[in-house]
Amino acid sequence: MKTFLLEIGSEEIPARFVPRGLAILKDALVQFLNNTSIEYGSISGYSTPRRLTLYIENVAEMQKDRKTETLGPPKKVAFDDRGNPTKAAAGFAKSLNIGVEKLRIVRTERGEYIAATVEEKGRTTKEVLSEGLPKIISSLQLPKTMRWGDGSLRFFRPVRWIVAMLGDEVVPFDLDGTKSGDITYGHRFLSPGAVRIKDPSEYLSLLSKAGVIADHAGRKTVISEGIKKIESEKNIRVHEDEELMEHVTFLVEHPTPVLGSFEDKYLELPKELLITVMRTHQKYFSTEDAQGRILPHYIVVSNTKPENNAVVRKGAERVLRARLEDARFYFIEDRKKPLSDCIEKLKKVTFQEKLGTLYDKVERTKALCSFISDKLDFRQKEKLLRAAALSKADLVTGIVREFPELQGYMGMIYALDAGEDPETATAIHEHYQPKFAGDALPAGEMGTIISLADKVDNIVSFFHLGLIPSGSEDPYALRRQAAGIINILQNKDWPLTIDMLTDKAFEGLPASAENKETLSEQISQFFNQRLEGMLLSQGYGYDLVNAALAVKGLNMKDLKSGIEALSELKKDPAFPALLTAAKRVYNILSKVRPETVNEHLFAGPEEKDLFSAAVKAGDGAANRNFRALLELEKPINTFFDSVLVMDKDEKIKNNRLALLFSVKSVFDSLGDFSKIVET
Repeated sequence: MKTFLLEIGSEEIPARFVPRGLAILKDALVQFLNNTSIEYGSISGYSTPRRLTLYIENVAEMQKDRKTETLGPPKKVAFDDRGNPTKAAAGFAKSLNIGVEKLRIVRTERGEYIAATVEEKGRTTKEVLSEGLPKIISSLQLPKTMRWGDGSLRFFRPVRWIVAMLGDEVVPFDLDGTKSGDITYGHRFLSPGAVRIKDPSEYLSLLSKAGVIADHAGRKTVISEGIKKIESEKNIRVHEDEELMEHVTFLVEHPTPVLGSFEDKYLELPKELLITVMRTHQKYFSTEDAQGRILPHYIVVSNTKPENNAVVRKGAERVLRARLEDARFYFIEDRKKPLSDCIEKLKKVTFQEKLGTLYDKVERTKALCSFISDKLDFRQKEKLLRAAALSKADLVTGIVREFPELQGYMGMIYALDAGEDPETATAIHEHYQPKFAGDALPAGEMGTIISLADKVDNIVSFFHLGLIPSGSEDPYALRRQAAGIINILQNKDWPLTIDMLTDKAFEGLPASAENKETLSEQISQFFNQRLEGMLLSQGYGYDLVNAALAVKGLNMKDLKSGIEALSELKKDPAFPALLTAAKRVYNILSKVRPETVNEHLFAGPEEKDLFSAAVKAGDGAANRNFRALLELEKPINTFFDSVLVMDKDEKIKNNRLALLFSVKSVFDSLGDFSKIVET
């Protein structure tokens, strides 16, 4: 057993791609080792902006001997009527380097085929890796790749060196002109020379001496401990930011946290603006005091030794000062006019080529807000519509053009500055929530209503244009917005349904009735896919989830309670018999349209008894007594056993079908029972 080391060295890879690149490389190599029957032990991955590394222990020096079963052409093609092998059989045997006599006939689901078992002697691991590694690396499905020079290899950035070693031996191969070897390189500035590796076990220690902490977990620890030391010494507190910590970890190879400062005059800027300038554009950690007030200090993680801290600090302060000055300029300019003056400017900004301007978008949102307000009997409708009108106004301000991530927040700041009602201002900020999975929902009702309206309009509008998410593609983040709508409605006990909201949203678009019906069904399925995933993750059975989702017009509370009621009902010993009876009803109605029941056309007691039982069960279900449905089993079976539904008399037939529809509607109050699996 030997240790295998693979390092791909390159120009600086963007930090956000480093972890993903390492994971893709690891998955590809593991799959290759498994497919080639090479045994291996534990795998460690290391990465910096300039290298992706895999370190695998206890790698077998030889492949296992393998037997491969290969299926050939059908028997009728491989042999003639006399049983002699045809050219097809001979060609198949030749492709496997075996004689025709070694072919045999096997039975499959598709019929009889010829097959052969080929025994393959294991080769040395070094030989197999030498042959396979170039193919693995060149075929990696990496995001945002590039080619350079005259080569054909696509990688994040130009590859400069490759280390490939099995024990103390180099695994030789050529990757688009770059030959593998045992030479790596240290820190670009602290130790730029070549470093020869005699044994993979020396890898981390050799790089450490060359100024590189190759283990990203180790770099993260160094950064975290350095920040804690500064916090303790300066009595400050760094804003917790795991995402920034992760990003900075993959920006450097030799991290050193350095405390920097900026002028007090910039503290006049809004807190989130200051944090955004430092975090988003400079990757600096902002700080605050014990009371949560932002301080004129930050921490930058340098990529050099502590001896260079003064130079790093000076450069960081110069760059940040320029950024803060830009922010200060835009902030002063934006405040010279009230936020409401920006509404008119929205008419000159395109929302989407076929959907009009941002002003048009706001008008559609306002119409939906008005509709929701009326449904909820919301008493602050005028204030709500004012907030909706201002909701996108900050998009044309200087600050938001420069820092788009501050949309909504700056709208709130400018609204307060202009004397708008605080609830109105807060709603402008909150209507973008939730922005991502796990984000907080809007706290206020006004922000919640505008958030619903805004997101529903986005989904309906883009579906209307045919810009529907497919596969992994979702450029307009419609899946995220659908999840946000669902989470909001689950959190609110409001008499609103998704179908109700999407139907209203269509009124603001030039959709034909036929097209609207098709799109409504597509949108319903789109939301159901999100709901199905959420509900399954909460432990509900897939059949009960599908049964509940099949019912149209349920709000989130009724949907959830319906699934819970079905779950309880399914535990009852009498449920299987009820389910069988219910499916008899569903089966006969699969291609029939509902009509109104006429009790005067009942011909026998079975019809009357079933109708009475349906009314009673329906009343019980309406009062949350879903066990009342169990009483339907006997009258349903008696009805089917005693009554010919498809009577020759058209009126009697239709009335009996209408009766069954009334029974079905009782089941539908919980879900589509035809989708429930018998247990």
